[in-house]
Amino acid sequence: MTVCCKCIVTGRVQGVFYRAATRQQAQLLQVTGYAKNLSDGSVEVLACGTTESVAALKAWLWQGSPAARVDDVQCHDVNMTIPQNFL
Repeated sequence: MTVCCKCIVTGRVQGVFYRAATRQQAQLLQVTGYAKNLSDGSVEVLACGTTESVAALKAWLWQGSPAARVDDVQCHDVNMTIPQNFL
């Protein structure tokens, strides 16, 4: 079963390769989604995958890239409707 969650990560997370490191970790965990910078300096992450893989990525978001300083991670589940004929 696929689950999805959206997280907002605050702290020093822009300009420190946080999104690139998140993408790499997500690929290792076989999680799909995105990470994007927001205008307030935070990063929004959408993560979809198995319950275990999404939970692992959510835990990793507190670490981030070596130069990052994560102050807070707020996540909430989201419903993603995937058409039956979607490949």
